[in-house]
Amino acid sequence: MAAYSLDLRTRVVRACDSGMPAATVAARFDVSLAWVYRLMQRRRDTGSIAPRKQTKFRGRALSGDEEVRLVTLITARPDATLAELQHALPTRAALSTLWRTIDRLGLTVKKNGTRRRAATA
Repeated sequence: MAAYSLDLRTRVVRACDSGMPAATVAARFDVSLAWVYRLMQRRRDTGSIAPRKQTKFRGRALSGDEEVRLVTLITARPDATLAELQHALPTRAALSTLWRTIDRLGLTVKKNGTRRRAATA
């Protein structure tokens, strides 16, 4: 969700500064009461009413080339374990990361082929 515009923020601050109760300001500008309180607190603490900078999350652990190589490895040997795939890539990504990537790509890793179950001798 995008941050509220600076114009709206300015109008809300002016309304609060004019002595209007925060609940009335929230109803008038169709924003939440908590947001009005947070905006006023932000102005008290930092002196600014501008929105905070968006947090940038970490990117994917596997690059696009590594994902393509992973698909190739799984296609060639669908019975390979995650540890074998990790060693064959080679990557520092954890086994759980490999599993999430395989799941996101819609691939499956089978230890035994179809109808080739381990049986007693």
